[in-house]
Amino acid sequence: MPDSTRTTTPFDLDAYLGRIGWEGERRPDAATLRGVHLAHLRAVPFENLDALGGTAPSLDLADLTAKLVHGRRRGGYCYEHNTLFAAALEALGLRVTRLAARVVVGADRFEDRPRTHMALLAEIPGDPRPYLADVGFGAVGSLLEPVPLTADTEFHDAGRRHRLVHAPRSGPLEMWVLESYQGREGASDGDWVAQYAFTLEPFEQPDYEVINWHIATNPRSPFSRRPYAQFLTPDGHVLLDGDRFTATGDDGTVTERKLTDEDEVRRLLAGDFGIDVPEGLVLLG
Repeated sequence: MPDSTRTTTPFDLDAYLGRIGWEGERRPDAATLRGVHLAHLRAVPFENLDALGGTAPSLDLADLTAKLVHGRRRGGYCYEHNTLFAAALEALGLRVTRLAARVVVGADRFEDRPRTHMALLAEIPGDPRPYLADVGFGAVGSLLEPVPLTADTEFHDAGRRHRLVHAPRSGPLEMWVLESYQGREGASDGDWVAQYAFTLEPFEQPDYEVINWHIATNPRSPFSRRPYAQFLTPDGHVLLDGDRFTATGDDGTVTERKLTDEDEVRRLLAGDFGIDVPEGLVLLG
């Protein structure tokens, strides 16, 4: 397991905001939080190539800055994205609580899924409502903008529809569930689909070091077995899962195709996702 020793390199907010193309205000307010959140998703792809190559990616802030900010043609998965984003929010003057969630898409029982996803709770000075923020959930049901931590209220975040609900559980802490509305625009037959469940218990960096190592190196982890990438495009969302490519339009239309070989996967990652594959990495083993 990687050493959990952290560096003390100051966070380079200017470089980060330049990487995501944010030229707006730098105030600790809701508008800045929403704008920076969406800009991050439009600039930095989700991908698991380090884990696919057998390496747990470093969560050291200096290493994350080198890879996701200065690297330009790489992305990362949830621990990388949200560790970097949390540092940016704190540099902007927000208070951030790091959370651990259970990804429950397709689960019959929430308790059957381990806490393997990192999410954030952001607090704005003077605003009594904390916001759920998450730039690292690699799915079409992910948040595009932070939403207030309020139950049973539908939010429209940059065109997507989400809500937070409570789920029954034993124990002293409430279980929150992020749900995404899945369906074609204007259709009446969509469904609310649970994405992940979480409590408000704070998690610390050593916790994510352990989870990160497990997800990256466990041979049963989906991230260690096949390429996985997703990216927010100007008119929708693209997903690579193994040799399957899926494009989802903003209107809910979905197109899928099977990729033929390693070269096609590499061209797709370079073109549609803006990701340069590390030299020597085998994508379709």
